[in-house]
Amino acid sequence: VQLQASGGGLVQAGGSLRLSCAASGRAFGIYAMGWFRQVPGKEREAVAAISSSGGDTFYADSVKGRFTVSRENNKNMVFLQMNSLKVEDTAVYYCAAAEYIHAEPYYFMAVAYDYWGQGTLVTVSS
Repeated sequence: VQLQASGGGLVQAGGSLRLSCAASGRAFGIYAMGWFRQVPGKEREAVAAISSSGGDTFYADSVKGRFTVSRENNKNMVFLQMNSLKVEDTAVYYCAAAEYIHAEPYYFMAVAYDYWGQGTLVTVSS
């Protein structure tokens, strides 16, 4: 599967952005999907994830209550709605797909994901 993330940009602190990730190929509905972010010099960190059916969602503590992950399997799309953005949310955001995740902790592990998009830059100004 190929992934294309979009929707990044420059926003003031307190503002909102909605990231989108378009997937190519069939059988999108079998993949668990995750959103990760990375700033220069730091490791890629998990932000949010969603099960293949969309029935389960997972969030890093740093974004709980502010970010919402969702998916539309019939459109091969996954989204990350980001509200109340903070300067520390500034990063390149990546979407990723995993063929199989068998336990919750693995949703937050980059090594569990098989396919990655190219990233979209989110910059939050003070």
